[in-house]
Amino acid sequence: MNITLRPQWDVGPPGGARVDTTALLALLSGVQETGSLAQAARGVGQSYRHAWGLVKGAEALFGAPLIDSGRGRGSTLTELAHKLIWADRRIAARLSPLLESLASELERDLDRSLTPQRSAVRIDASHGFAVARLLEQMHATQLPVELRYRNSLESVASLARGDCDLAGLHVPIGEFEAHALRRYLRWLRADTHCLVHVAVRTQGLFVARDNPKKVRGIADLTRADLRFVNRPEGSGTRVLTELLLEREHIPESAVLGFDDTELTHAAVAAYIASGMADVGIGVQTAAQRFGLHFIPLLRERYFFALRIAALEQPHVKAVLTMLGSPASRAAIASLAGYHAAETGRIQRLGEAFERLP
Repeated sequence: MNITLRPQWDVGPPGGARVDTTALLALLSGVQETGSLAQAARGVGQSYRHAWGLVKGAEALFGAPLIDSGRGRGSTLTELAHKLIWADRRIAARLSPLLESLASELERDLDRSLTPQRSAVRIDASHGFAVARLLEQMHATQLPVELRYRNSLESVASLARGDCDLAGLHVPIGEFEAHALRRYLRWLRADTHCLVHVAVRTQGLFVARDNPKKVRGIADLTRADLRFVNRPEGSGTRVLTELLLEREHIPESAVLGFDDTELTHAAVAAYIASGMADVGIGVQTAAQRFGLHFIPLLRERYFFALRIAALEQPHVKAVLTMLGSPASRAAIASLAGYHAAETGRIQRLGEAFERLP
């Protein structure tokens, strides 16, 4: 059973007529892509008359135009229309992890009712593009899985308690590796746990397209003309941010917007793309998807941690086999900034890291 939950919002005066933005935004996005209301209408399966009425009704509600058009010059979106599109993208980026996690819980509840003896693999992991791709692969191959989005520390703590089977965590390559490992080794034991490699990914700075403010690196975060957007406390990227600032001897108080947070890489990217901040830190894929300029900072390895004793459990073994398949490697490798050469490789902690703190 596969359940999909999507955010939906409408707009209008209290107690008055309201516009369902789902159809309107699909139409406006089509105009943005094609430069034509007629083509946009065809693309979403609407008649031109219906599309025109939808736009005009929304314009009457807002008291402002959404589309500029004229004979021989096509159709373009107004600033208001662009703001509506970006509002929707920000809503989706912020709420998608919560809705996907809830959908996974609902799927599992239904599966327990329909097939009570079927075992699902419980995965706790931060919301990331590789995890999302793997979830698609699991659904495609009908592997029973229950996914809960948690930050890396919450995930490994959950594994230690026995509340999940696989726990996602990411470890920077290079100078910050030992610091990150010390945090995870509060819960992971070399004689009890092992790691399965998911991907190597690139983290860096997000800035607006073409980098209009000429951001070059972490040192620029002290500039008064740059508004930063952070990740929540406990997330691996938040810890990475703090380590990068410490290396540059920059106090957190010197960064405008340090306490402003968004839950995911995609939400940070959407926040910047909509003009609400100037710079953030995240994975390259998010920057690409939101049309941002990306400044690489470092690479990190993303793993699933699990108990060594679980390696031979049939339901866990099926997921690990899928993870090491050519299809999974290809799916992850297609993501910008992700590398999948070792995807599916199982290692003891001492093999993955030459020196354990």
